[in-house]
Amino acid sequence: MLTSIAGKSVVVTGASKGIGKGIARVFARNGAKVTIVARHRAEAKAAAKELGGDASAAIADVTNLAELEKMAKSAARRNGGIDVLCANAGIFPQARIEDMSPEQWDAVLATNLKGTFLAVKACVPYLKKSAAGRIVITSSITGPITGFPGWTHYGASKSGQLGFLRTAAIELAKYGITVNAVMPGNIITEGLESLGPEYHKTMAASIPLIGYAALFLASKEAGYITGQTIVVDGGQILPESLEALKD
Repeated sequence: MLTSIAGKSVVVTGASKGIGKGIARVFARNGAKVTIVARHRAEAKAAAKELGGDASAAIADVTNLAELEKMAKSAARRNGGIDVLCANAGIFPQARIEDMSPEQWDAVLATNLKGTFLAVKACVPYLKKSAAGRIVITSSITGPITGFPGWTHYGASKSGQLGFLRTAAIELAKYGITVNAVMPGNIITEGLESLGPEYHKTMAASIPLIGYAALFLASKEAGYITGQTIVVDGGQILPESLEALKD
């Protein structure tokens, strides 16, 4: 049992829905003071109300440093600092190379990769003051390990996050801040609708497990782990080929 999360101030970007909301819920259930960060006020407030407890909403676009700095200052003032940043915000519109515009590419990289950098930059001044600052990035198996048609921009952004975290871990180690990443498996998109409701149910059930991986990386017990990644995909990438699944 992790005993070091209760009372911690945790910021989760992209937390009004999906994986981010699942991560925020796990931290809230373990006694953390969670700040739900999203672009849309109504969605952020609804998520914070649903989580209850000490959860609160903050509005910021992760592509805008000024908005993130304002959010971080507010979260630190309200919750007595920032101990954990879960840099989760991301978008994943599908577009194949031949159809993708430069603007579509830029939008995904701006949110997923630059947004990670800006969220970290905005929160570092407060994480430095924490007794045990933690940064947990939501990457993906898509890009770093696997590929999927229509997600070259998404895959590039998720691979870029891992390059960022390894050097960030070195730079921030002197402040006692660790930087790690969780790498979830498939995310529900229109392209996966044909797999049916049972598959979607399994995927939805995995979201809390991603949250628990983030919880561990944010804990005191994980204080000697930094610059690392953990795949949370239920074994999705394990088969070497279809032959491995015949039994």
